[in-house]
This record gives sequence, C-alpha cells and structure tokens, in this order.
Amino acid sequence: MLKIFVARTQQGHRTMKYPDAPPPAMPDRFRGRPAISAQKCPDGCQDCAQACPTGAIALTDKVRIDMGKCLFCADCVNACPERAITYTGDYQLAARKRQSLVIEQGQNEADLWAALDARLKKLFGRSLKLRQVSAGGCNACEADVNVLGTIGWDLGRFGIQMVASPRHADGLLITGPVTQNMELALKKTYDAVAAPKIVIAVGACAIAGGPYIDHAEVRNGAEAIVPVDLYVPGCPPHPLTILDGLLRLIGRIEDGTRQTPQS
Repeated sequence: MLKIFVARTQQGHRTMKYPDAPPPAMPDRFRGRPAISAQKCPDGCQDCAQACPTGAIALTDKVRIDMGKCLFCADCVNACPERAITYTGDYQLAARKRQSLVIEQGQNEADLWAALDARLKKLFGRSLKLRQVSAGGCNACEADVNVLGTIGWDLGRFGIQMVASPRHADGLLITGPVTQNMELALKKTYDAVAAPKIVIAVGACAIAGGPYIDHAEVRNGAEAIVPVDLYVPGCPPHPLTILDGLLRLIGRIEDGTRQTPQS
C-alpha cells in the first residue's frame, strides 16, 4: 500500500488546466475548421463537390461547406487542383444553430454563438447531468465522449456528468445517425427526461447522418426526432472540440474567447 501512495505522489497533477490555461497540443494530423481561399478557387470547377462523399460542399455564387455533413476526410482537399480548401487547427467548431455550421468561401472566422439563456444557465451552469444515447453509431464518437471522463480531462470538475437513467438527466447527448431500430428508443428516452431539458448532437452522424446520409434505414440525425440545442461536428469530433462546446453551452467559456493549442 505504501508503494501505491509513493507512486501516486510521484505522478503529480495529470488533469489539464484548460480552460484556465491553453488547451493541450493537437496532433499534426488534426483537421479543424475548413478554410476556403477566395483567390485560389477556380470559377466553375466542381471537383471538390464531386469528391465529397456526403454532399457537404455546395457551389452557387460561392463555395460553401456544411461542417454538419463534413467527415473531415480531406477528399475535397486532394481533389482541388488549386488547393483552395485547407483544414485549419481551429478546434472550436460547436454551434447552437444548425446554419452556423455552414461556412463559405472567404469566411475564415468562426461564427460564435450565444450560450444558454439566463434561465437555463442558472439551472444547468453549475450542474449538468447527461444521458448518452448511441443511436446506431460506429463507437468513434462514443469513445471520444468517454475520454472526457478520464483523469486527464476530468469532465466532472465542471459539474458535467453522464448518468445511467434519463430520469436523472438534464438532457441527452446523442451520437449516431439514428437508425430505424433506435428511433423509438431515442424518442422514449427524450420523453423520460424532465423539462426543461437540452439535447446535444455529437458527430456528423448525429447532426446529418454522416456517411450513412439518406440511407433508407437512418433518419439523418437526431433533429429528425428531437429538438437539438448544441451541434458538435466532426467524424469523430476531437474530445477538445466536445469539451469546448459543452463549456460554452453552460457559460464556463465566454463567447468570443479563443485559445490556441500549445505547440
């Protein structure tokens, strides 16, 4: 037993200090918010849109990328002859409104959004209990949500915890495209949460169907079944993206605050 206590004292403090300090360094392969160069994009070229497996790219007067549908696969980057599309290191991707996930050519700053209104912030700002529902997911988003409960992230220090029963929850955190088999289960789980309640859609599947979009056996995301209060894009989203979205939702990070990951 003494050896255990000695080893623990030598380990030091493992939990990151974010958001009171810069976030941890992101891996080199991390793909954050897409950026579209207004100068490089050739007129009339459809290569990026044709390469996108989920139809996340639309070309009208400008190129638009829907991060809710985006798999961050970089097929568009590789298809563009001018490399007009790039992925930045911006991990702050979550949004309160679905339309805020759509970025367009030349728009390189995030559309920051408001946190919960004062009444809901008073209810959930210090203690937020969530029931996680995997509505047909591949387990990638689920795994990154689970990471937040480890000692390095320690989601509980913000008063945010996952609970076993929807009757003990303030809201739902949904992953997966919502398959036919999960549609009724999701609806019943939502109904079991007492009002007022919030819903968080994590990942491209939960937002718009992900790679299964428009498949006959999926509902193209949670919004087809329940109202959504927070969208966290990615396939899967990085744990830091999920954490940042949750903290902004409950007002623990003020709107407009942006921090650069450690190098």
